Amino acid sequence: MTVRDGFQPVKSAGRTLEVLEALAAAPGQQSLGDLARLLEIPKSSLHGILRTMLQRGWVETDPTGTRFGLGVRALQVGAAYLAADDAVSLLDTVLDELAGQFGETVHLGRLDGPHVVYLAKRESIHPLRLYSAIGRHLPAHATALGKALLAEHPDDTVDRLLTWPLRRMTPQTIEDPATLHAALAEIRDRGYAVDRAENAEGIVCVAMAMPLRRPATDAISLSIPSARWDDAVEARIVEALRAAAGQVRAARTLVTH
Repeated sequence: MTVRDGFQPVKSAGRTLEVLEALAAAPGQQSLGDLARLLEIPKSSLHGILRTMLQRGWVETDPTGTRFGLGVRALQVGAAYLAADDAVSLLDTVLDELAGQFGETVHLGRLDGPHVVYLAKRESIHPLRLYSAIGRHLPAHATALGKALLAEHPDDTVDRLLTWPLRRMTPQTIEDPATLHAALAEIRDRGYAVDRAENAEGIVCVAMAMPLRRPATDAISLSIPSARWDDAVEARIVEALRAAAGQVRAARTLVTH
């Protein structure tokens, strides 16, 4: 446990949140032993936490009662977060327009420490497409969404945000600090980020930060299989994202004045 500003975190609350985060990070259900080893919590203590969470609907079990996964209460809280988020509601129409224009996967992402998390998405109309899910966390340095948002910060802030060494997702993932700094400088100069199979093999993404806050915390991306990608497609996407950012900027001006 860490202490900040004299505050001592409540150990039991911290452990409960660690269980929720561990269940959210891994697909499917996990055994008591796996969770105990991952979280370094004694089985007896973890069993009591899981039984309490099970009783409240935060955790569900398989028919044997030995494997655990997230319960319906987690879905309710996540849905409530999205429903109350102004950025999600403001950008909803923008996502629809981009999906309708390109027929490709569109994501709204938010920077969350060293990660980017998907807040909303629109599915591609094509059978060949990127798999993704709302709520999924990905390393910011390996995604167009994340790089577009990291570029909103100076390099020293970026270095503090990220977890080093950088996680390698594909052979194309940027791992070197100097290479990442150069890439972010280019993004700041041109105004958008590109991920060329840095997160998923065979997928190219283009993203642009949306001017809702300063520095921006939210970005929109389009993800396209490399088989449907060329320079003309990139140019059309960049033009559409710039138009979307202008639309968001105008809406924000109307709301704040």
